[in-house]
Amino acid sequence: MVDAPMLWKLIMRVAILTALATAGFFLWWGMANAADIPKAGQPAPVFSLPDQTGKSRALTDYAGQWMVLYFYPKDDTPGCTREACNFRDDLHQLEKLGAMVIGVSVDDTDSHAKFAQKYHLPFPLLADKGGKVADRYGALTDLGLIKIAKRYTFLIDPAGRIAKVYLSIDTSRHSREIIDDLKRLTAENRL
Repeated sequence: MVDAPMLWKLIMRVAILTALATAGFFLWWGMANAADIPKAGQPAPVFSLPDQTGKSRALTDYAGQWMVLYFYPKDDTPGCTREACNFRDDLHQLEKLGAMVIGVSVDDTDSHAKFAQKYHLPFPLLADKGGKVADRYGALTDLGLIKIAKRYTFLIDPAGRIAKVYLSIDTSRHSREIIDDLKRLTAENRL
């Protein structure tokens, strides 16, 4: 017979080792992917993807203006909806600062069309079905059969360079943070 306290110790050791191995894997995974993220000052990776209406949108279409290029995991989920609606609500202020908002996820154009219609989103949502653009921006979680965009945002300047990268995002205040940064960056450019 197995002694109950001894069995309990064995179970706890296995649980602790499993937790440490899992944490180590995710730490390694995050660090491995972080190297692929474009940095401030670098040219923004080019893209051309269909939006929710099927219209092709390319980085070059927006040359000469600021772009808020935000990647998000999934249409019509709580955090993604909050983030998109805040961009919608703050769009006028962003446009006054010369910025265009573009969302990107691996959802298809039909999903984007429903999402945009349901929440009255007036900006393009790009369908990165295979995740290639998200991958160029270091914003793709590739689990083999499942690909999901990470919640990253890139503020791209009028010359097509990355001005700021946002990797840790609070969806409830993200658009306000970008507005504040845009005000600062545009003021610096006027000096």
